[in-house]
Amino acid sequence: MIEWLITLTLILVKLGFIFAVLLTMAAYLVLAERKLLARMQLRYGPNRVGPFGLLQPAADAIKLLAKEDFIPDQADKVIFFIAPGLAAVTALLTFAVVPFSPPIELFGRQIPMVVCDLNVGVLYFLGLSSLAVYGVALGGWASNSKYALLGGIRALAQLISYELSMGLALVPVILASRSFSLTDIVLAQDPVPFALTHPLAFLIFMVSAAAESKRTPFDMPEAENELVAGFHTEYSGMRFGLFFVGEYINMVILASMITIFFLGGWSGPLLPPIVWFSAKVLACCFFFIWTRGTLPRLRYDQLMHFGWKVLIPLALLNVIITGAVLLWLKGQ
Repeated sequence: MIEWLITLTLILVKLGFIFAVLLTMAAYLVLAERKLLARMQLRYGPNRVGPFGLLQPAADAIKLLAKEDFIPDQADKVIFFIAPGLAAVTALLTFAVVPFSPPIELFGRQIPMVVCDLNVGVLYFLGLSSLAVYGVALGGWASNSKYALLGGIRALAQLISYELSMGLALVPVILASRSFSLTDIVLAQDPVPFALTHPLAFLIFMVSAAAESKRTPFDMPEAENELVAGFHTEYSGMRFGLFFVGEYINMVILASMITIFFLGGWSGPLLPPIVWFSAKVLACCFFFIWTRGTLPRLRYDQLMHFGWKVLIPLALLNVIITGAVLLWLKGQ
């Protein structure tokens, strides 16, 4: 009984810690993005609220909470309420299988630095990333607006398309590590990360991750010059904010997955493992922000052409070549 209570307490503590860190990171990634894009465009960015503008996320949260919560008359109210939460909750749940570092010893116990080390962690991640599509699609459909519906349909087509190439890009990683566990995949990259041994899979996963998180140049679901604002056109207040909280949490999730699958996870010299993991995740987030300030948005036909006719064939070819090479090495 005592052992069960200790285990439950540890899980709740880790969940609370992850929840607090993720929400704080999502809030300050918005500030970091606004600051970095401002510097790239030779302007200041937020600098009025608090020292160096550090309290801007709190001001934005208060503004969203104080705004009128508008609901269209003809909207499907139940789904309209649920959709923003789906986008944020699915992103939060994914972090349950993310290992931050090797187990640490505390009070004579080995404490795993992951909420739940599933032996099918890769499938859990892919399953929840597929469910995230529903929040966007249902938000567009439930609003009873042609602009929101068109944005939801475009988002659905885009996310399903790039989900395929992202899943195929992970097959060489699974073949090389011989495991679906995220911890085993990190350990299999000692001493060489998979980004060096599987560079094509790494590039395909990076591009697919940018499309999955609806980042520029793949931000067609929110193409405001064509769709007013896309799938969230009819949302206001904190429900509007929840879509973007989910988007930035999703960016942290995908950056963590890039770190785990291709950058060696917590591996690194001299510094503590958690520091290496955090630094790699933040570097991936900076890359996503950098591309937003650099690349133009694709046309929708270019986006779909690139996904179906370039990324998916390349990912399939990479799977075949990787499998052939591993079989040849096994026969040596």
